[in-house]
Amino acid sequence: MNFYKRFFRRVGMVLLFMAALLTTFQSISGVKASAINFSNNNYGQSEASETNGQFDHTIKQIGVALKSFKKALVEKTQISSSKEVAGKPPLLENMKDWSQYPTRRVVATGYTAGYESTGKNPGHPQFGITYSGVKVKRDLYSTIAADTSVFPIGTILFIPDYGFGVVADTGSAINGNKVDLYYETVQDVYSQWGKKTLDVYIVEMGKGKLTEETLSALNEEESMQVFRQQYTKAENK
Repeated sequence: MNFYKRFFRRVGMVLLFMAALLTTFQSISGVKASAINFSNNNYGQSEASETNGQFDHTIKQIGVALKSFKKALVEKTQISSSKEVAGKPPLLENMKDWSQYPTRRVVATGYTAGYESTGKNPGHPQFGITYSGVKVKRDLYSTIAADTSVFPIGTILFIPDYGFGVVADTGSAINGNKVDLYYETVQDVYSQWGKKTLDVYIVEMGKGKLTEETLSALNEEESMQVFRQQYTKAENK
């Protein structure tokens, strides 16, 4: 009994599929199944010739419909692919002519808020707090450490391959033309930066002060949000 139930159920599904396929084909081609007549019995010679001509015309219609159907599928795939390519964000390095800004050659290293860089553990009351008083941040405008006699607190630098850095911190080993770039983890420091000697662009010299409000305003600037995803993780976007 179960065998017959399964058999008739499968036959029914096949018939439904064929009906749906036929309906789709008719909507695309405009050719109805009744228009395809494979029999020429009970016709005279002239009637058979006319029927054959109609049959040839119908076959041509079917061929054209199939080509149109294939073309529509290809076009849909191409549209999907083009959207993915168009979604790539522009590079911050290409947003303007950076040569208009003064430069300074520096040795740039990376640091974290952790014990390995600051000697402080997460339970320390000053953990993650910079010399300026703001919290460390890896964002469109990230907090960096520098020698304040060279780059005062609040100075905005553009560092190629890193992004904007705002001087918010100092360090005993950060003297002269050295800067320390903030990363969230030690792994990020080694995998994304390490140590580099390069020219940085001085966007704005600081006045010795930086607040959370100023840093937030820089990072929330509406016209810059298209670049922000390059420097922040998904949870920070």
